[in-house]
Amino acid sequence: MPDPTRPIDVAFTPAVQRVQEKKGSRDACERLEMGNIVDERLAAFIAMRTSFYLASASADGQPYIQHRGGPPGFLQVLDERTLGFADFHGNRQYISTGNFSENSKAFIFLMDYAHRRRIKIWGTVRVIDDDPALTATVLPKGYRARAEQVILFTLTAWDANCPQHIPQMLAAEDVRAALADRDARIAELEAELARYQS
Repeated sequence: MPDPTRPIDVAFTPAVQRVQEKKGSRDACERLEMGNIVDERLAAFIAMRTSFYLASASADGQPYIQHRGGPPGFLQVLDERTLGFADFHGNRQYISTGNFSENSKAFIFLMDYAHRRRIKIWGTVRVIDDDPALTATVLPKGYRARAEQVILFTLTAWDANCPQHIPQMLAAEDVRAALADRDARIAELEAELARYQS
């Protein structure tokens, strides 16, 4: 079990520390710190995300990663240590749910491709069935999807990564809006130019 006073130990296990020592990065890594509560910066980052990756593992350690998506704010901060989201009806394979039934350890990977930022969150998961009040709390208002269950994620540690090697990508709707604004401005300038020329 990681030391709760050193959230970084959840990632820097003894095996990882041995590799860091061998590769010459242990001293630098020892000075790094991670958060263990949701602060304002993390909450704001989470509130803007429309997708994330959720990792689980079976009892024998077989990893699995699943994409989760929804409107901005569908992943909600419920308190300083708890995130929650409505688990929408999907392909009915239930790999993550099955993994969580025997191994509660989980990992959330959040990407902001437009600004080349990423956040990693370690923790544990509880799957909640048949709690209409909780479902109503985490279900995005006006979003047309059926919640099959609720996933509660208890945060152990989190870290913001450097932007190196993250490709900059923009959402299609943001590009469309920017192009529409540009086209409107061009039309406005062309009309103004035509008035001067007449």
